[in-house]
Amino acid sequence: MKTQRVAIIVPTLNASSMWDDWVRGMRMQSFKPDVVLVVDSSSTDGTTEKAATEGYRVHKIDRKDFNHGGTRQLAIDLLDGIDIAVFLTQDAVLAHKDSITSIVSSFAVDDVGVAYGRQLARKIAGPFEAHARLFNYPGESRYQTAADIKRLGLKAAFISNSFAAYRVAAMKAVGGFPANVIVSEDMHVAARMIMAGWKVHYNADAVVIHSHGYSPFQEFRRYFDVGAFHARERWVLGKFGAPHGEGLRFVLSEWRYLGARRLYLFPSSIARSAMKLLGYRMGLLESKLPLSFKRAVSMQKAYWK
Repeated sequence: MKTQRVAIIVPTLNASSMWDDWVRGMRMQSFKPDVVLVVDSSSTDGTTEKAATEGYRVHKIDRKDFNHGGTRQLAIDLLDGIDIAVFLTQDAVLAHKDSITSIVSSFAVDDVGVAYGRQLARKIAGPFEAHARLFNYPGESRYQTAADIKRLGLKAAFISNSFAAYRVAAMKAVGGFPANVIVSEDMHVAARMIMAGWKVHYNADAVVIHSHGYSPFQEFRRYFDVGAFHARERWVLGKFGAPHGEGLRFVLSEWRYLGARRLYLFPSSIARSAMKLLGYRMGLLESKLPLSFKRAVSMQKAYWK
């Protein structure tokens, strides 16, 4: 059986303050990749020097040239002969020694095109941050296929590049990452793989620590970008359906999680949900909005050129 060549790829931008934790997660891995590639967007805080010290391969790009899809495709193109590309973000810390081993093991099933791992909340996470991870990343592994679209809708194509691995042959078969998307380059690929007959594997044994404590306005900005993605890639909603039902399930799950002991947080929960919905709706209408406004409210300001 041919040995699969595996690369770890991490895009970075001024990651120095969190780099020690990221490297500690890599050092403890039982699986040793063939290469670790850092694609750096012109950091000014010593990120590339620290990466080089670890023996990682570093490729620098101009900050203005970064794009969630295009930059990740560039990384794959730089690595000739790689069979599996494992992507991490600079703030996703591998949680145990077998995280990489586990996510690579997903590809023992021949028709798995992409796998993604479980994300646990940070120790300092508040209840909203912690619940989001529990809701989206349960403790049981599963496959997502075209047969699940009717039952799961858009959730069938859910995935996160904070910790995901791609079979490079499957990537090539569906055309790779999109060259220019605002966010959700991972869902873009997963959706195309599912439509082409590949499976997505959620591997709950492959674990990272990764979460964000967003404010209500940050939630607005994040969901504005998701709405803009759906507006510009309408085929995703056409094939998988709109995400409205999932939003309601999330809110009800959040209220159950908060429970009677944290009733004081319900107004905040309602406000956050309203900001998400407003942001998403405005993102869907982005073509009617002035460029200056989109730059002002988006998390991905560099996208709006």
